[in-house]
Amino acid sequence: MTNTSLQYDQVIEQCRDMFEHKMKDYGPNWRILRPETLTDQILIKAKRIRTLEINGVSKVGEGIWPEFIGIINYGIIALIQLEMGYCDDVDISQEKALELYDQHISNTKALMIAKNTDYGEAWRLMRVHSYTDMILSKLQRIKVIENNGGKTLVSEGIASNIQDMINYAVFALIRHNQGEV
Repeated sequence: MTNTSLQYDQVIEQCRDMFEHKMKDYGPNWRILRPETLTDQILIKAKRIRTLEINGVSKVGEGIWPEFIGIINYGIIALIQLEMGYCDDVDISQEKALELYDQHISNTKALMIAKNTDYGEAWRLMRVHSYTDMILSKLQRIKVIENNGGKTLVSEGIASNIQDMINYAVFALIRHNQGEV
């Protein structure tokens, strides 16, 4: 588990660095996005990954790995938006956005550690394209929940599904960084 925790942190360091650089370019303009829009943005990234996995060719020159980073960062943004709600104008500083990023990734990592203990690191036995399929499945679940006004009867809510998607994307990047894919 210690190795997984360290590998997780290394991936998140890369993702957070990208998040911070994008905020220097654009600011936290994502505060205006509604949660459903973020679901759709993550869906676009996951569909692109799947298309690239199937076709093996990128017409725009970017591979799947930056898309997994995008899923992680948009997932964190979605968790922030679920917590704070969206707004019509940017209402937080870049520093506050980074503080919220760190808080939500810490909670998401804690969930991974708990599940990883229960499942015995089964994710290491999965194929990377299965992570993509699981992310797409979670997105379909989220869309149904959103269409039901955010309510579930017995299932996990939106935030839990987002955290699972983030963790699957982290797993893919860990495997990539290890040279396994």
